[in-house]
Amino acid sequence: MIASVFNKTRPFNYVIIGTLLLIAFVSYTFSHSIFKGWQGFLYGTMYFVSIVASCFLVNFISLKNTLTRNDNYAILLFFIFLLFFPSIFKNKNILISNFFLLLSLRRLISLKSMKSTQEKFFDASFWIFLSALFHFWSALYIGLVFISIILHGSRDYKNWLIPVIAFLSVIILFFMFNFMNDNTLLEILLNKAYISFDFTYFENIYQNIALAVFSSIAILFFVSMIMTINATPLNMQSSYKKILFSFLLGVGIYILSADKNNSCLIFCLAPLSIMGANFIENLENKILKEVTLYSLLVIGLFFFIMQL
Repeated sequence: MIASVFNKTRPFNYVIIGTLLLIAFVSYTFSHSIFKGWQGFLYGTMYFVSIVASCFLVNFISLKNTLTRNDNYAILLFFIFLLFFPSIFKNKNILISNFFLLLSLRRLISLKSMKSTQEKFFDASFWIFLSALFHFWSALYIGLVFISIILHGSRDYKNWLIPVIAFLSVIILFFMFNFMNDNTLLEILLNKAYISFDFTYFENIYQNIALAVFSSIAILFFVSMIMTINATPLNMQSSYKKILFSFLLGVGIYILSADKNNSCLIFCLAPLSIMGANFIENLENKILKEVTLYSLLVIGLFFFIMQL
């Protein structure tokens, strides 16, 4: 049922995802008393809008660049993975940082058209460095820009200078706002600019188990894409390679992040959702597709409920 509903892009699918997101978000925030009063309501609305925008941006990236077929599996999987780690719902900086990285990924994936390449390199670099202001180690994503330059424009030396120009642009903007805020922004940024390998942050056993199950699913989807990438059209292989690298960089951000928690895994969710959508599309047996999606949804709901 669920596979047949999301096997095509339908407006109704977006209504389903939006409604389920709202229910999940409200349930978690009320359970943890995160937002209180009118000010809390406004903040909560902003958080929810950023989550919805991220979901639909993942859907846009996958469909616009034909990374998936004409279906909504990617956005469905992104929602399911959010259920694994509901602490994402309360982490403002993580949400904003990931949204900027999705904007960057959108520009880098669209490079396959070979139009306005230098503008896309700049835009992608700019969004990444802007993202780093909210979560420092998301700057690691700049590696994807250099990978894209290698794939699409390594011979033009100007392309290698574009990330530097983008970096200087963000630095200038940052210090302007920092000066206006009595250097408090710089202090906040520097306090998060360190590496932490502390993986003992789990607040309950379900966060630990959710990470273990998520890791197993991620390995399955990642290996599946590696095994099938050579069977894809040549003009699409560079895009899928970027998805693979973006996932690895997302894992790297999680590993290096200070104040580590499961919400840092949000940087892996978009590429993993696209890889998972391809995995499900390649399943020829319809019953197997249904079982796979239902299993993922049930597991996601289980971990979500246990972490309320």
